[in-house]
Amino acid sequence: MCLVTKQAPEFEAEAVMPNNSFETISLSSYRGKYVLVFFYPLDFTFVCPSEILAFNRQLEDFKAKNCEVLGISVDSIYTHLAWKNTPVDQGGIGPVQFPLISDIAKSISTDYGVLLPDGVSLRGLFLIDKEGFVRHELVNDLPLGRNVDEALRVIDALQFFEQHGDVCPANWRPGEDAMKPSPEGVADYLSKHGS
Repeated sequence: MCLVTKQAPEFEAEAVMPNNSFETISLSSYRGKYVLVFFYPLDFTFVCPSEILAFNRQLEDFKAKNCEVLGISVDSIYTHLAWKNTPVDQGGIGPVQFPLISDIAKSISTDYGVLLPDGVSLRGLFLIDKEGFVRHELVNDLPLGRNVDEALRVIDALQFFEQHGDVCPANWRPGEDAMKPSPEGVADYLSKHGS
């Protein structure tokens, strides 16, 4: 199941907020902003804290792009809170500054197509635009951590396209040449940058 180009499945769920309060949040409440939703298997595991802390370290980079970050697992809000209250050097994640959503009913993971038969989620990542459409999706198996810089690059590419109409070739980064979405534009780009 691929969600790219489709309306992102709506959800309303309890979350542990940056200040450790519990709050019910909905995806639709973020309309008008970009949203990066990422699923991870379980709290108190091994690859997961490396990813969560990596997203947290670069959170201001996401916010500068008008993008909110939401983490989701099948754990309860109480387990999320316990993990946040556990120091990093003891296997915790400390004071993460984006919401951690509880999908204890597993409905969100199911709707996004990342729930495994054993009841945990694959490492799904979904970039949702300001109108609520999925523009990018990446799903990794459990042992494979994600690249936060690549998530930021894809946001840059989407925003560049929205602003200029030009499309972004392989490995494009801000400040580099893009191409006109036409056969002539591709030919021009490839003549300048090799085939």
